[in-house]
Order: sequence, then structure tokens, then C-alpha cells
Amino acid sequence: MMKILDVLKKQAVLADLKSRDKKGIVEELSEPVAGIAGVSHDELVRILMEREQLGSTAIGGGIGIPHGKMKGLESLAMGVGLSRRGVEFESIDGRLTHIFFLLLAPENSTGLHLKCLAQVSRMLKSEPFKERLLNSGTSDEIFNIIRSEDEEF
Repeated sequence: MMKILDVLKKQAVLADLKSRDKKGIVEELSEPVAGIAGVSHDELVRILMEREQLGSTAIGGGIGIPHGKMKGLESLAMGVGLSRRGVEFESIDGRLTHIFFLLLAPENSTGLHLKCLAQVSRMLKSEPFKERLLNSGTSDEIFNIIRSEDEEF
């Protein structure tokens, strides 16, 4: 079973995203992930924004899962962020998006990439989990909420 914490590093958890638009959110979320994965920040933003042009990754219910694949990447990389006020992310239900899980995968890793997406979506189907995230204060708190949920699956 894939665990989120196999992929997510604490320094890639952002408790208070400041950006007010899609590109800003993607840039903010990408910052720590690019550092951890050792890839170019601009390149990562470009890949994620290209994916957004195919169709928004905001899946409704206040959730966005921007994701993409990158050449030369060693392993999966992930970022998590909360936008307190919410952001217009072209969500399928037309509502603002508050909870973001960014997923970056090596170019040829379909299986792993999909397992990770499935695990994230499964967690986010839980309303109590989403409530706890939205009511959390710090990156540490968010990380621990994800950890406790991760262990239940």
C-alpha cells in the first residue's frame, strides 16, 4: 500500500498559501517541491500549468490536485498547501479551492503516480479529514493530520 508520507516531506507543507490566482498558487506550491526534488522551479511551474490547460485539476469540494510528469526526476515528489480564503481554480463545481495536493512524477511512472493520486483522493473523500485540515494552524499540524489518516488506510 502506498503511503503519502513515503512521498511528502514536511518542508513541502504550506499552511497558509497567499496567492489569489491559479498560477500564483502553483508557483507557491512548487517552490519547496522543486527544492526537494532538485528540479527547476520554472520548469515545474510550466509543466503543471500545461497540465491545467488540458482541464483544471480542481476536483470540487474545495480540493485541487495539480500534477504533472517530469523528465529526469528520480522519484515522486509531493507538496500540500492550504488557501485560507480559497482561490478560483476553475473547479468543476464552481466553488473556491482551499486544499491543494501537488504531485510530481517521473515521466515513465504511471503506476506509482496513479496509486498516489488514488490514495490522495481516498483521503480527501473523508469530510472529517478535510475539516481537520481546514481547521489546522501550522505545517506540523497538517503533516500530523495527514500522517494519522495515512495510517488508517
